[in-house]
Amino acid sequence: MPPGPLNVALVGYGFAGKTFHAPLIRATDSMVLAAVVSGDAAKVHADLPGVAVHPTLAALLAAGGIDLVVIATPNETHAPLARLALAAGVHVVIDKPFALDMAEARGLIAAANAAGCYLGVFHNRRWDSDFLTVRAAIEAGAIGRVAQFESRIERFRPVVRDRWRERAVPGGGLWYDLAPHLVDQALQLFGLPETVSAQIASLRDGAQTDDWFSAVLAWPGRRAVIQCSMLSAGGARRFVVDGMDGTLIKTGADRQEPQLLAGMVPGAPGWGEDPDPLVRYDAQGARHETPALAGDQRGFYAQVAATLRHGAAPQVRAIECLAVMAVIEAGQASAREGRAVPLPLTQEEIAAW
Repeated sequence: MPPGPLNVALVGYGFAGKTFHAPLIRATDSMVLAAVVSGDAAKVHADLPGVAVHPTLAALLAAGGIDLVVIATPNETHAPLARLALAAGVHVVIDKPFALDMAEARGLIAAANAAGCYLGVFHNRRWDSDFLTVRAAIEAGAIGRVAQFESRIERFRPVVRDRWRERAVPGGGLWYDLAPHLVDQALQLFGLPETVSAQIASLRDGAQTDDWFSAVLAWPGRRAVIQCSMLSAGGARRFVVDGMDGTLIKTGADRQEPQLLAGMVPGAPGWGEDPDPLVRYDAQGARHETPALAGDQRGFYAQVAATLRHGAAPQVRAIECLAVMAVIEAGQASAREGRAVPLPLTQEEIAAW
């Protein structure tokens, strides 16, 4: 790859592309947002006046000059668009979820390997303040061996909105939208679970797809509960972690998303700062507070740049992305069949983890 910054193209300029990807890419050293694929050039140019806009990914690839394509389009288009870019020899990042199912995900990994290209999924929540703070405490042994881990994203959106994520379309619904974040974090902490037990439901009036889920990931001597709801007006604790020597509680969530929605530039003063402390209750029930670590989702793109420019080992590996999809697929099977389901991974894939 020639020297200089990576020329990045963003495919899709909806909520994810506009709110997360464009600001984070533009704030990452060694990257330039060179082009956007969108059917609404006026919308893009209102925010990014100097960026080229192409109507299709095929047109972008024909123009050339792009090192990395970031796909932030509706979930059912992830795999076909990624295949098109990989066939052109261009590195790819896909917004979560990786694909619609394991077959698509495996096919993309095979295509990337054949093309000699990087393929990653936007697991940006590894760089959230709440997760970083809890992870540091667990790894420091603050509560001893972890027995139970609870992770929740709770929102109050009782009115169904007219957007593709809330329609009955392939890849729609909360399980595809938010479960990949919670699953990826749990797997980073504890590795591959043995089984997944899930309930996935539609609870709001007029809901067209799932808007609530609760799932249990099981390891010997450990359980992780992940849950999301669109009908939680009071909010909930973001993390509760029970160990043999005490409990960790992180109530407030990472603030980078509201900061981005408010127009804050990543890296500006106050970026990623979290005023909500981590609370630890020790074995005697005494309460201890620790300041939260700052979050910085630019770390995702920094690791991509380090991999492509300097050959650094990727921090978000394709096998990890496939494992998240395995939990998603196992959870769907569990919800249908009412039983605990093992991960649909081969022995070779498990060994690669």
